[in-house]
Amino acid sequence: MEVTFICYPKCTTCKKARTWLESHSIPFEERDIKLQNPTVEELREWYHKSGMPLKRFFNTSGQLYRSMELSKKLPEMGEEEQLELLASDGMMVKRPILLAGGQVLTGFREADWEKALL
Repeated sequence: MEVTFICYPKCTTCKKARTWLESHSIPFEERDIKLQNPTVEELREWYHKSGMPLKRFFNTSGQLYRSMELSKKLPEMGEEEQLELLASDGMMVKRPILLAGGQVLTGFREADWEKALL
């Protein structure tokens, strides 16, 4: 199974997730979300594959999210507008993102990753 690990290398949650992947000997391709922002098309595909609400793709604890007061604005925004906003800056996107065997996971919840990968 091909595994893509999309992360921000300085993020502590991403570091924990990388350590988990390595400790389970799971080979993965790493992509720095800040250097290579996800495109609108990628985000749309991941969103539809994930089955999660689009809001789950936003880094709600991030400075950018808070400074833009997106918790108030997102409910008024359409899907396309939200996707374009996510694609505008990798730091806007919740991380890490794991792409594995047609599954898309946001954030690092060990039980979910075990279910997807082990």
